[in-house]
Amino acid sequence: MSVGGFFQNAGLRFNGIKKRVTDAEGSSVGEQPRKVLIAGASGVVGSALIPALQTDGDEVTRLVRSSAGPGEIEWHPNHDQIDGPRLEGFDAVINLAGENIAEGRWTEETKRRIRDSRVYGTHLLSEAMAKLSSPSRVFLCASATGIYGDRGDELLDEESGSGSGFLASVCREWEKATEPAAKAGVRVVNLRFGPILSDKGGMLAKLLTPFRLGLAGKIGSGKQFVSWIAIDDVVGAIKLALKNDSLRGPLNVVAPNPVTNEAFTKTLGHVLSRPTVMAMPAFAARLAFGEMADEMLLVSQQVVPKKLEAAGYQFQYPNLEGAFRRYLS
Repeated sequence: MSVGGFFQNAGLRFNGIKKRVTDAEGSSVGEQPRKVLIAGASGVVGSALIPALQTDGDEVTRLVRSSAGPGEIEWHPNHDQIDGPRLEGFDAVINLAGENIAEGRWTEETKRRIRDSRVYGTHLLSEAMAKLSSPSRVFLCASATGIYGDRGDELLDEESGSGSGFLASVCREWEKATEPAAKAGVRVVNLRFGPILSDKGGMLAKLLTPFRLGLAGKIGSGKQFVSWIAIDDVVGAIKLALKNDSLRGPLNVVAPNPVTNEAFTKTLGHVLSRPTVMAMPAFAARLAFGEMADEMLLVSQQVVPKKLEAAGYQFQYPNLEGAFRRYLS
């Protein structure tokens, strides 16, 4: 008899990594909670995800770089230090850790921190999981749509190749760092996040002041595509990836309707009832932000969530104006 068949006969029916318990008559009496380990728990995504998982009854443990308290495990990825044996017994591991990429101009030191904070931590976690006698069934690791590089109006899904540039190279190394876990039989999902809209920080928070002052407008030509996503849908996509065994490898975590920078600008101005006539030419963006301007402000990526939609995910905020109104009301 297969392992799955044994558990079914014992009254446990599996749905991904979450088990549904039935009584003697076969009636559902609820789902057993998952044990989930999360790195990068204090960021925009982690801060929204953890309460959502706990509401579902899941038990969340955080990986922290300070002395561990209750519900925490200490690690120091830049020094290749983690208490590997304590990773035993988790149903899922989620890695959201990484240096902020939008804090001013990129120096060579900044770029090193951006890369190392993603690659070293991911590789450390991945190798530690591969050495366990019973590793978690799924490893969700953040990545980004930056892997596609500057692609104009090309439509990009998970089968599209990676592009050129600093962020594309970082994302390739980031995703490659999950290979030890995958080779050990762990289902790995690389979450390729687009720019995330949230009322708790991130991209939208940085835009509000200039927009509310009427000092904002399109950047460069305004024709470059922005593949945004609402934080509520980020959480929904992660929850789906946790339980859906068909999802593995790259997963574009973006809304189904990418927009141009000009449309993004006009929509935000409309929701805020503010003018958006203060355009920033490409040369001015490069003077102000250096290399980061080409990689984040002027880059065009028309990315679509092919795998999410194929898996049946229903977006709460498929359209930009609805997302803005959700977080700005």
